[in-house]
Amino acid sequence: MSLPYEFRIGLRYTRAGRRARRRNAFISFISAISMAGIALGVAALIVVLSVMNGFTKEVRDRMLSVLSHVEVTAYAGALEDWQRVAAEAGRNPEVVAQAPFINAQAMFVREDTVRGALIRGVDPAFEPSVSDIARLSIGKITDLVDGQFNVVLGGELARALRVGVGDRVTLIAPQGNVTPAGVIPRLRQFRVVGIFESGHFEYDSALALVHIGDAARLFRVAGPTGVRLKLADMQRAPQVAQQLAATLEPGLLVRDWSRQNRTWFAAVQTEKRMMWIILTLIVAVAAFNLVSTLVMTVTEKQSDIAILRTLGARPASVMVIFIVQGALIGLIGTFAGVAGGLLLANNLDVIVPAIEGVIGVQFLPKDIYFISNLPSDPRASDIVPITVISLLLSLVATLYPSWRASRTRPAEALRYD
Repeated sequence: MSLPYEFRIGLRYTRAGRRARRRNAFISFISAISMAGIALGVAALIVVLSVMNGFTKEVRDRMLSVLSHVEVTAYAGALEDWQRVAAEAGRNPEVVAQAPFINAQAMFVREDTVRGALIRGVDPAFEPSVSDIARLSIGKITDLVDGQFNVVLGGELARALRVGVGDRVTLIAPQGNVTPAGVIPRLRQFRVVGIFESGHFEYDSALALVHIGDAARLFRVAGPTGVRLKLADMQRAPQVAQQLAATLEPGLLVRDWSRQNRTWFAAVQTEKRMMWIILTLIVAVAAFNLVSTLVMTVTEKQSDIAILRTLGARPASVMVIFIVQGALIGLIGTFAGVAGGLLLANNLDVIVPAIEGVIGVQFLPKDIYFISNLPSDPRASDIVPITVISLLLSLVATLYPSWRASRTRPAEALRYD
C-alpha cells in the first residue's frame, strides 16, 4: 500500500539526496541541530527526574527503616490496653505486623558532652517485625533486656558522645523527683549494647532505643504510648490510616509516614515540578528551532511548491508536506532523547564513578550525603508525559511554516525561474 504523495514528498525533503544535501547543507545542518536539541532536552529531563525520584526513594526508604508505616498513639499518657488496639488494627487486611512503643525526650551526658535525644522504648520481641532498624550494624536488638538498662544509640549520636559498645552514658529524664529544694531531674546510667546506622542524619544523631520496660519506669508511664504498624504496601498508608481512624475507638491519634514528613515530601514535589517546568522549556526552545529550519526550507523550496500547485496540489496538501517533514524531525529527536535518557538513567552507577575517576573529583562525598552514588529511578509516569509533550511541541512548531508554504503563489514563485 503506497503512501499519499504528501507523505512521500515530506519524507524525501527530510532525507534529501546528495545533490540536495550539497545545495542545502546549511538547512540540513540546522535540521540536525534542531533534532539534537530536542534529543538533549528530552534526555536531560528524563535523567534529572529519574535522579530526583531516586533520591526521594532513597531518603524515604531510610526514613522508613526508622519510622513505622502507621502509628496509633494515645492523645495523652499510655494506651490503656495496647494489645486490644493492636488486635483491632490487625483486622485490617493491609496490616501485617504490630509492635508497642514509648516515645520520650531526654538528654545523654558523657563527661563534658551533652546531647538531646529522642528515646524510643521498644519490645525486642516485636520490633524486628515492623522496623529495619532492629537489624543493628553493631550488636543485637535482643541485648535490650528489661531491668538491665541497656541502650542502642544511633551512629552519629554515639560518635558525638564518643562511646562504643560496652561504655556507659548517663541519661537525664525530664520527669524529675520532687524534693523540698524543687524538682530534681532523674538520672540513670545506661550501658551501650548496640549501634545502628539508618543512613539518615536526623535519626542517627538523635535517636536511642531502650527496652520498653526500662522506658516505662524511667519516664513514669503505665505502659506503651502507642502501637507501630507495618503494612503490606506502604504506598497505601494514607488510605489505611483513614480506615483505622474510622474503625478504632475514639481518643486515638492515627498517623501515617507521609503525614509525619509532609513538609519534606511537599518540598521535594515542589522542586520536582519546578525542574519539570525549567527543563520542559529547554525542550520547547529546541522544538521551536524547527520554525527557523522549516521557514528556510519553505523559502528554498518556493519553486518546488509552485510546480506542485500548478500540477493541482491543494494548499492543504502543501501544508501536510512540511508538517510531515517537521514532525519527522521531532519524532526522531524525541525518541533518540528517550533512548539516550533511559540509557544514562539506568547506568548512572557506572557512568558517574567513571567520570569521578577521570577528573579526580567525588560528586557525592559519603561523609556529607551518606550515599556514594547517584540513585536513579526512571518511571513511566514521567517518561510518557515527556514524550507526548515533546511530540506536541514539535508538531505545533511546524504549523506556521507549513501554513506559510501553503500560501505560496505559483506565479510569483516562478517569476524569475
